Amino acid sequence: MNNTIITVGISDMKVSNDKSAIIVTYSLGSCVGLTLYDPAVGVGGMIHCLLPLSKANPNRAQQNPQMFVDSGIPVLLAELSKFGAQKNRLIAKVAGAGNFLQANDMFKTGERNYTVLRKVLWKNNILIKGEDVGGSIPRTMTLYMKTGTTTIKSRGVETEL
Repeated sequence: MNNTIITVGISDMKVSNDKSAIIVTYSLGSCVGLTLYDPAVGVGGMIHCLLPLSKANPNRAQQNPQMFVDSGIPVLLAELSKFGAQKNRLIAKVAGAGNFLQANDMFKTGERNYTVLRKVLWKNNILIKGEDVGGSIPRTMTLYMKTGTTTIKSRGVETEL
């Protein structure tokens, strides 16, 4: 059986219930990546958010809610529920939220992305089961739909979250 590669771009999201699918996003820096997987129905999804708060640009958020953590995650949750996923069964994994500009980054985008992500998940009673966040190394995040496994690849090494 051939695997179907589904690529998630920046400010993008994908959901699947195809067991042969592999959902992947590349170069997570200060952006934050989130995978959610419901093992009971075999549905999962990934989002790659650029910025923390949609109020920074309401027009852009309306056109593309996935760009922002606070508006994108609810869209991902709604899409997963269409496939039969239930919040109480979702396994959440997080990556990215790094600091790539300089040590005294006044915007702290990665840190703010992570803080908002944790708040949105907490409000939805979803606990983070694994994470690889912070630092200054880019990461590739992969969700294997056959098993629900999420991996992170950085510096040529792939590890399971």
